[in-house]
Amino acid sequence: MASENDAVKFFREPVAGEKIAFAKDEKNPGKFIFTMPQPPKFDRVEDERRHRKQRLVAAFRIFSKLGLDEGVGGHLTCRDPEYPELFWVNPFGTSFGCITIKDLILVDHQGTVVYGKSPLNAAAFVIHSKIHAARSDAVAACHSHSMYGKAFSSLARTVLPMTQDACMFYRDHALFPGFNGVVADEAEGERMAETLADNKALILQNHGLLTVGGSVDEAAFWFIALDRSCQAQLLAEAAGTPTCISDEVAADSHKTVGSALSGWFNFQPYYQLITKEQPDILIVDEEDGKLEL
Repeated sequence: MASENDAVKFFREPVAGEKIAFAKDEKNPGKFIFTMPQPPKFDRVEDERRHRKQRLVAAFRIFSKLGLDEGVGGHLTCRDPEYPELFWVNPFGTSFGCITIKDLILVDHQGTVVYGKSPLNAAAFVIHSKIHAARSDAVAACHSHSMYGKAFSSLARTVLPMTQDACMFYRDHALFPGFNGVVADEAEGERMAETLADNKALILQNHGLLTVGGSVDEAAFWFIALDRSCQAQLLAEAAGTPTCISDEVAADSHKTVGSALSGWFNFQPYYQLITKEQPDILIVDEEDGKLEL
C-alpha cells in the first residue's frame, strides 16, 4: 500500500479559515500545490468507533447501488479503534443495501462473535482475520464478487497501467494464483495475506477482488477503482491492443493517484451521494459508539 512519505507533496493540510486553492510549487517548476480536506481525527474512541461503523454502512450501501455485491457473497470489515484485534463485519445473509449500523457484528481472530447476535460468514472470518492480523495498517478490507473483478480474475493476470486510474495500482497489487474452492481453510487465508504483502489489493484468481486501506473510505474506493480498471482493460483488450503508460510515468502517477489520501478523498463524493439518497445512514446515537464486552 502506498506510503504517504513516498507521495509527491502536491497537497498540504488547509489552515483553519483558509479557502481551498492551488498555487505554483516554487521548488518544482511547472507543478502545483493544492490544499484539500484531510481525514478526520478524534479525541474520543467512541466518536471514532461510531464514525468507522457509519462509513462501513455507507460503503455497503454504495456497493449495493453500484452492483458490486451478489447474493450472500462478499464482506467488508473495519478494525475497532479501541480493540484492534477485533473487527466489525456484515452479518451473513443480509443484503448490502439493507445493512444498518446496528446490524454490524464484532468478531475476534478466533471466529467468535463478541458483539451482536447475527451469524458470521466463515469465509469472511478466514480471509479478513488473516489480513487484519498480518497488516496492522489495514484498518479496513473489502472483498466482493463484482462482475468485472471476477471476470478479469479468470485471466490470472494483474492490471496493466493503461489509464491514469489504473496507475493507482501500479506495482501495488498482486495476483493470488489458483482456486481451491470456497475459502474455509485458515491456511488459505494465511496464503492470501502473504501474497497481499504490503500491497493495497489482490486479484483472487477465479474469485474476485480484495482491497485494504488505512480507512474504510480508502479501502472501499480502491475496490471500486480496481473493479472499473478491470472493466476498462477488458473493454480495451476486446477492441484491440491497449497502449500502456511507461513505467516511469506510471510510477510517478502512482505517488499521487495511489496515495492513501487520494483513496480517502475519492470516496467522499460517493459518501455525499449515498447519504443524500439514503439519509438513514446518518441516523446515529451515542450507543453506536459505545462498546461493552
